[in-house]
Amino acid sequence: MAAASPAHQAIGFVTAAAVAFAPVLTTLTLASLTAAPAAADPKPTEQELRKELKQLNAKVDGLIERYNLKRVELADARKAAEDAEKRLVTAEAELSEAEQRVAELALLQYQNGGMQLPALLTLPDGRGAALLEQLTAEQQALVDKVAGARDEKKKAVDDAAKLAAKIEADAADVVDQREEAEGVIKDIQKKLEDLVPFATGRRSDGSWAPQLPSGSDNITPRTRLMKTEIAKNFALPFSVGCFRGGSSGEHPLGRACDFMMSTGGSMPTATNATLGDRIAEWAIANRAKLGVKYVIWKQRINHGSGWSGMSNRGSITENHFDHVHISMH
Repeated sequence: MAAASPAHQAIGFVTAAAVAFAPVLTTLTLASLTAAPAAADPKPTEQELRKELKQLNAKVDGLIERYNLKRVELADARKAAEDAEKRLVTAEAELSEAEQRVAELALLQYQNGGMQLPALLTLPDGRGAALLEQLTAEQQALVDKVAGARDEKKKAVDDAAKLAAKIEADAADVVDQREEAEGVIKDIQKKLEDLVPFATGRRSDGSWAPQLPSGSDNITPRTRLMKTEIAKNFALPFSVGCFRGGSSGEHPLGRACDFMMSTGGSMPTATNATLGDRIAEWAIANRAKLGVKYVIWKQRINHGSGWSGMSNRGSITENHFDHVHISMH
């Protein structure tokens, strides 16, 4: 089998470049990261850490945009190379046809001793020779057209190869930074987790003392802290319902909140369902700090030792598919 052409090599690189970027696009950070603060330096505040994480995400978005633009440029260059190759094939076919026509006419003249062309091709006033000259000129024009098409094809292929090489180099730079970037992201996230405050009312044996609801929202201080921390850590798409009189469970006691992932008893979008997963897991991970009693989500309940299925209550809302329910001690 013939070796792949430069155009095909450039075309095939897009997939390889995408693979190189795939594990990177969600974790890229600054090209040069500041060293860890000295022991004597003050501990970063939550606001400072969140600002750093926001800047990190902005850098990731910038990389994705630049990489995608390069992919578009490479695709355009590939298309130009393919179009140039098609034009070259057409020009070469036209040239071959013209060469054959001129050769046939020249042969006919030669066979007639350089005299006038056969009657089929004879034109008045001795214009047979002029016709041959015209065809010869057309042939030369086609030769020039083929040469131009070849030059155009070579330039298109070279441009595609250069873009492919540039993307490959950028991918290598990103891979070099990946481990360091992932470490910084994990460090920031760990510090943010460490900043989750401890709720009041926990006894020395690990149990929680009861709390009275307070404030205009009619919920306990622990419930209010949990609600505030979730709102701080997640962009909530819909309302949050906590106190609800005339019902069972912790809602009338001010010890539960429902974080809506959709409205009107409808199933949430894939994005909001994923958000619900994150909120539920976050609440479970911080249950010991905040005083979370249990979490219900997607017809499952978790008291801190894993998810257990629940019986079918008959609706999307009753089965907790449209909201994350968090109950507090």
